[in-house]
Amino acid sequence: MLDVIGLSPAEEELYRCLLQLTAARIDELARRLDRPREQVVAQVAALRAKGLVQATDTDPDAPLRPTAPDVALGATLLRRQEDLEAARRRVTQLAEEYRSGLRRHHVDHLVEVITGTRVLRDRLRDLQNSARTEVLWFCRANPLAMAGPENVEEFDALARGVSYRAIYERDLLLEPGALADLAKGVAAGEQARVLDRLPVRLAIVDARTAICPLVPDRDGGEPSAAVIGRSQLLDALLALFESHWRSATRLRLEDPLAVPTTEVRRPDPGDHPGGGYQPDADEARLLSLFVAGVPDKSIASQLGVSRRTVQRRLADLMAAAGVDTRPGLAYQAARRGWL
Repeated sequence: MLDVIGLSPAEEELYRCLLQLTAARIDELARRLDRPREQVVAQVAALRAKGLVQATDTDPDAPLRPTAPDVALGATLLRRQEDLEAARRRVTQLAEEYRSGLRRHHVDHLVEVITGTRVLRDRLRDLQNSARTEVLWFCRANPLAMAGPENVEEFDALARGVSYRAIYERDLLLEPGALADLAKGVAAGEQARVLDRLPVRLAIVDARTAICPLVPDRDGGEPSAAVIGRSQLLDALLALFESHWRSATRLRLEDPLAVPTTEVRRPDPGDHPGGGYQPDADEARLLSLFVAGVPDKSIASQLGVSRRTVQRRLADLMAAAGVDTRPGLAYQAARRGWL
């Protein structure tokens, strides 16, 4: 097993023998392993070169002792992991070049049709693992292939600097645990917005590959999707995303645990003549959920307060905005740039 990092089976067996003995001379190792002395000498030399064996003194026939394997082999293992990661990125690049070449010469390779929940989920994972710049999502309610908590690839991609922009359907935010899961993504760097409805499910990676289901959700059966390469069709999907992004409402969930459960300041428009009041971070978070159409009960659960507290804070914000209706508050929040 360790031959992948340069340790042969014979060397590993010799090292294990030395571990059992704690210390031993060449002749004792040769007897225990039933190997020619010359062979053991060569293998000990190889182990010493790898930092796994050291002599107790300068005498050529001095007993040998093993050294800690994690120290000796740790750097080699790390280098091998780095080499494998570089090779994985290279294979991904070559695969993209291969598909690009096919698409240039064969129009039928512009769109690949895949079928089945598992196949679709695996392709979404692979695309995110290969992402280098940006991932775009249309996230509709009742996911077909991969629920939010299952998408651990997003956090890995965010950690290596990939940008994520996601638009969520309002109904998806009403599903149990959805807001808390979404807040984790936003805290990790995801940019999230919400719309009442989205036209399709969609994922686009690095403006080079898109995945879009082919069959409407209501038709049931195994999901099928089109994997779309660089083309005018992909350009149209990018334009579709950007148009919805501009009209979507930003969700501010950066730090859901920071919202206090005790009373917060009450907005007083009289302190800000000319309508200069600006909500603080807690109020902006509340407003973003309110404007997104999230019910009071779900907002209260997300913020860790009671439903009555949510209603009271919204009433205070209506007073600060100079309106007496919730639609009026939503309009004023947008007009005054509170979000």
